[in-house]
Amino acid sequence: MKKFIALFAFLLVSGWSTAHAVDWNWKGDIRYRYESKLDESKDEDNSRDRHRLRVRIGVFPWINEELSAGVQLSSGSDDPVSRNQTLGDGFAPKDIRLNQAFIDYHPMFLDGEANFIFGKREVKQTLIRVNDLVWDSDLTLEGMTFHFGKDGKKQRQGLNAVAGYYFIDEIKTGKPFDEEDPYFWAAQLAYTGQAGDLGFMLGASYYDYVNIVGMGEGVLGDWADSFYGNSGNGVYEYDYDILEIFGDVGGKFSGGLPWKAYGQYVMNVADDVDEDDKGYLVGFKLGKAKKVGQWEVDANYTYLEKDAVLGAYTDSDRFGGGTDGQGFEVGAKYHLVQNMTLGLKYLGHEKGIDSEEDVHILQADMVVKF
Repeated sequence: MKKFIALFAFLLVSGWSTAHAVDWNWKGDIRYRYESKLDESKDEDNSRDRHRLRVRIGVFPWINEELSAGVQLSSGSDDPVSRNQTLGDGFAPKDIRLNQAFIDYHPMFLDGEANFIFGKREVKQTLIRVNDLVWDSDLTLEGMTFHFGKDGKKQRQGLNAVAGYYFIDEIKTGKPFDEEDPYFWAAQLAYTGQAGDLGFMLGASYYDYVNIVGMGEGVLGDWADSFYGNSGNGVYEYDYDILEIFGDVGGKFSGGLPWKAYGQYVMNVADDVDEDDKGYLVGFKLGKAKKVGQWEVDANYTYLEKDAVLGAYTDSDRFGGGTDGQGFEVGAKYHLVQNMTLGLKYLGHEKGIDSEEDVHILQADMVVKF
């Protein structure tokens, strides 16, 4: 027993000495949201008011010059595009999920310009993302990614490239994975540069979904109680080969106030899709609520046809989730005290491009980061 205790103490001290040299980088945030939603497409009970929480906490250690990692827990359910938990349910405890878990290898022999990432990581750090036309901000992709130039959310001046392979589901049929299992490839190229006082970024993406045609809602996980697809009978009739063009340009006004204009254009170029296959988003942001007393406003307009992108993974608030709609959103944020911001956003969209039925959403947020 004494030998065991001595060995355990030795291992503990050794482990602590090793761990002590690691830069752990703990990060977390809590968001309290009041949301009011009016959906004119519903015959009855078309108004809903609720209070919601989103909690995320994780550790992102810098282990050495060639290796880093991340593990994050969050609130939420099985829905891949939401980490919100609605308050109520008789004060029952809320679920905590594994939101991120990844290894980031950045070999020295490539001068730190390339990253190889394995595991589950948030989409904003995995792909080059201007806004939520294709990907909801809460989504965490699962698979393997190669970065050149891009490192997390940052992009270097000059050329940036991303290539990735992401698993959507495992179909247990006994056949080789590439014959049944749905997945997608991603490839991105972007150039970040400076023209006088203006900074800009311009790029393109290509997403190739495989084994999607004929799949039902279960292919997207057990969360999909409502079908976000392109068929009324609950299966995907068409393929998704998505071409995206994106960019932004920004600078500062004479008083130092920052601004940015941004846009995205998407088209499903799959052979079997010849209509309802396009979408775009354009927006403008003024200010930046980075420090206490600073503010920002952001407005954008979206037009998204029903087969332009895979509706399950685009923004979950706009149109009430999914595709086939158009409209605008406008929001404001104010940095009230250190580490806390207050925000207000209004979303007004037609639920169906050819429909006159609107979805109105008002969101009031309090966010604390630590």
